[in-house]
Amino acid sequence: MVLGPFGAAMAVADPLLAYGARIAGDDARTRIVVDMDREPTFTVHYLNNPVRVVVDLPATAFGFPASDLKPTGLFKDIRFGTMDADSARIVLTAKKPVKLVMAKTQADENGKGYRLVLDAEMLPAEQFADLVKQQNWTSDDTAKDVGAVEPTQKADPNTFLVAVDAGHGGIDAGATGTDGVTQEKDITLAFARMFADKLNAQPGIKAFLTRDKDQYLSLSERVTIARQNRASLFISIHADTLKQKDIRGATVYTISDKASDRLASEVADRENNSDQIAGTETKAQPAAVTDILMDLTRRETQAFSISLAQDVLTSFNGQISMINNPHRHAGFQVLTAPDVPSILLELGFLSNKDDEKLLLDETWRQKVADRLTEAVKQYRVSIIANGG
Repeated sequence: MVLGPFGAAMAVADPLLAYGARIAGDDARTRIVVDMDREPTFTVHYLNNPVRVVVDLPATAFGFPASDLKPTGLFKDIRFGTMDADSARIVLTAKKPVKLVMAKTQADENGKGYRLVLDAEMLPAEQFADLVKQQNWTSDDTAKDVGAVEPTQKADPNTFLVAVDAGHGGIDAGATGTDGVTQEKDITLAFARMFADKLNAQPGIKAFLTRDKDQYLSLSERVTIARQNRASLFISIHADTLKQKDIRGATVYTISDKASDRLASEVADRENNSDQIAGTETKAQPAAVTDILMDLTRRETQAFSISLAQDVLTSFNGQISMINNPHRHAGFQVLTAPDVPSILLELGFLSNKDDEKLLLDETWRQKVADRLTEAVKQYRVSIIANGG
């Protein structure tokens, strides 16, 4: 009890109770949920060196173990506790620049109180610096200063934007050629640069690379870069190896829950292991699709992806050597953007000497890039014709 201004006894308000918490995600997107007995007010601020997200709360009793918020995904350290009699704080130390693209409270469906939901996404360093510089620590409204990450590609809204993804990179070299020297990461980057240049020479089309140098990007980072920039298409370039050395030719893959065949399943498993090879694999459970509109979006996107794959095969037909049954599908993690039509193109197989020779041939790569550019142009024409 405390005394009021006239000597009357006053009860100190009970602190909020945070009775549960959980975290899930990867090194591109991470969600934190804190269960509370009442709806909290809160503010969000950002600090640099190291990168931190600071969430300030009213007086709060934390009734869950620290292990419930064991650092994962984007965050390498998470601390929470009481600041003084009237306030508490959660401090999220990140591995890289981040932004809360969503920070909100929502009522628990079972009437047990409220949830504080924090969705973080990776952010370009220069955008994070601006975020730190522009924030107002004295404002009570900073928690509402959230929203989508600003695209780094300043394309005209009427421009058809293509994300060209050079597979592998950095510590993840990908496949190695029969000569023991040629690395997939070098083949894919050289081709991606050439292909992007050809797309950028087309009126109404703009392309950008998910990586423009020998650097490692996780599968989730590649998907997130495409989504953050609101790409119209995502095309991932690869040149794998197979145990069967006689198999050769280009293959176009789209996503599906069930693999079309054993070969597609093996290729998807190998590509999906890229994160594990680089030591950054995060076991993140994908959120269940509870929104019927999102489910419809995924289905429509998959249909567009198949349409793009067919345009590529039509453009390659009689011009570029292809594997038998060249359109295949499997659960490729790099093709999981729910709202960006995506394909994975195997240019050929480094395990086959004839394919390897072509993959290293500048003239052949130019020809493939030309045919692939024509496929994108045809896809764009069909989308415009259908009012897309």
